[in-house]
Amino acid sequence: MSVESIVVEGWKAPRGYANGVLAPAGSRMLAVAGQIAWDAEQRLISADFAAQFRQALANVVAVVRAAGGEPTDLMSLTIYVVDKQAYMARVKELGAIWKELIGRHYPAMALVEVADLLEEGAQVEIQALAAIAPRAGS
Repeated sequence: MSVESIVVEGWKAPRGYANGVLAPAGSRMLAVAGQIAWDAEQRLISADFAAQFRQALANVVAVVRAAGGEPTDLMSLTIYVVDKQAYMARVKELGAIWKELIGRHYPAMALVEVADLLEEGAQVEIQALAAIAPRAGS
């Protein structure tokens, strides 16, 4: 059971995201709250943009796994950044981090530049939606 990327006939293939993702019938939907670069003690791990991206994405994956899912169950991500240029300047490095934590699975995604994030010093926040297989016996 896995999510299905939707391909629109005649459209150029997206790079690094999916235009649409369909949840399998019977899956449980998991909404993951915005995750920043906090460790387990809710301390920001670094001021470095790429390090913050890695930790925020790892936190999303941790929530998905805690619910019984895998990174390939991710359907949608919204990535909030306080500096789009910082994101663009490190996009290759962020791609490598993505492949390390998620692999070659690409959910539907949006990147949104915001004036600020709630936690002082946070540069990246990632919110997600996942479709997880039903638990055994459900």
